Amino acid sequence: MKIIAPALLMTLLAFNVFAQTPAASGIIIEVSGTVEILSPGSPAFVAAAAGDQLGQDAIISTGFNSSALIEIGSTLITVRPVTQLSLSEIEAAAGTETLSMNLQAGRVRVDLNPPAGVRANMSVASPVATAAVRGTSFEFDTRSVRVLSGRVAFSGADERVIRVSPGFSSYIERDGSAADPIEARFAALLPPSPVGTDSAARASSAEGAALTMTFTFRVNYQ
Repeated sequence: MKIIAPALLMTLLAFNVFAQTPAASGIIIEVSGTVEILSPGSPAFVAAAAGDQLGQDAIISTGFNSSALIEIGSTLITVRPVTQLSLSEIEAAAGTETLSMNLQAGRVRVDLNPPAGVRANMSVASPVATAAVRGTSFEFDTRSVRVLSGRVAFSGADERVIRVSPGFSSYIERDGSAADPIEARFAALLPPSPVGTDSAARASSAEGAALTMTFTFRVNYQ
């Protein structure tokens, strides 16, 4: 009789348990308006309803004035109107949750609150940007991110990671890089640039305004 080494036996048992573990999935909690899902292997989108299961590679699409609330592990995803989101990776094993999403269009809000002892790795990518977190709340619309709580690692085509803190935002510049959160917040306070004004001119305007604000502050202080 052939004897199996203990180490090999443990490996085979672990593989067998893993093979029998059902794939992680999400569930639709709420649906408002026109919401459709496309499951892997299905020929067309079908109407979604609360209680529907969402597996890996499923695509969620919302129409005008429509939204959906999805729960995947310790992550809540609010899918805003006119949005298309695909679940590219869902995995839960050994106290770790991994969730990767692809936002083709629209906007989502993500609330990630893993329980004690669980490590959650979550990222949402678009054709031009990626936001990655381990416990936070933020909104993402393919080109910009606004952080509500926690911190978000935001990056563009150049893969340079910008850390965005609560109350701040970032967006993708014309060169594909992520804007500095402080500059982005200050730029939001400026009036819109005239048609034809490039980002360099706007940056100069922002710098000038910053100097003016600093000078005014010093005068008042004195």
